[in-house]
Amino acid sequence: MEQRHLGRSGLLVSRLGLGTMTWGQDTDPDEAAAQLAAFVEAGGTLVDTADVYSEGDSERILGHLLRELVDRDEMVVATKAAIRPNGRYDASRRHLLGALDASLDRLGLEYVDLWQLHVYDPATPIEETLSALDEAIVSGRTRYVGVSNYTGWQLAKAAAWQKAWPGRAPIVSAQLEYSLLRRDIEREVVPAAVDAGTGLLPWSPLGRGVLTGKYRTGIPADSRAAAPHFTEFVQPYLDEECARIVESVVTAAEGLGVSPLSVALSWVRDRPGVIAPIVGARTAAQLAVALESEGLTLPHSIRSALDDVSDLATGNP
Repeated sequence: MEQRHLGRSGLLVSRLGLGTMTWGQDTDPDEAAAQLAAFVEAGGTLVDTADVYSEGDSERILGHLLRELVDRDEMVVATKAAIRPNGRYDASRRHLLGALDASLDRLGLEYVDLWQLHVYDPATPIEETLSALDEAIVSGRTRYVGVSNYTGWQLAKAAAWQKAWPGRAPIVSAQLEYSLLRRDIEREVVPAAVDAGTGLLPWSPLGRGVLTGKYRTGIPADSRAAAPHFTEFVQPYLDEECARIVESVVTAAEGLGVSPLSVALSWVRDRPGVIAPIVGARTAAQLAVALESEGLTLPHSIRSALDDVSDLATGNP
């Protein structure tokens, strides 16, 4: 698998990341092991988790597999903090550093490679939040830092603050939702990231699973949309406009002799500023289909057609 530099840093990551949000909930430890083994065999290195995924079980499972299944030194381990178990945002220095220590304990690691602020917390001064990132770097608890779910101005402000004084930890990554069904970050976040030298890590690059085409004729019983805890997550992308984009993806896939998943994933993977889409699969079989996208580069004509059918509506940022 191709390796890319994360932003303007020296950190190399695989151009496809493995997401672990379902681990410990919809994905049991054995299935997680099968996913990680297949991912590593394909040349994948970037594995992403968070302290709140499955109430910490995602980190616990990943930590066990890093000790028992793969060479930890060959992996780029990323986790996040800034959300309390009750869902409240908390990016205070106290909470963040305590959450990082708890993540390291669950992972069984002395450090993570990438520590990310999961959300922007408007109740905490940004300089306090960012000071926790600096402390995490200086103390050796992480090697690099990033943000997640930040708007364009929030990313630009954080990146500029960190660049304003020598020795502060640069923001090397920004994780946001980005797919053919969700392109609004192109208005301000993408330009801000490119300008700041921050690499984009798209989450839900398959439009919450809708771009695979599985919902074209209904809601499969074993799909996310059928699960009570995911119904509201998928529902916004089951409208007529999204269906039109999905049909275009399916048509392109049929013409290329590949899966709709590969087409959708290849499109977002090679967008400006994107380093590695984060793909979360419920099963190893689903992940295997995603891994097949590594060999696909979309022809210019198909990429242009998909750009047109999914283009943002004209308007102000």
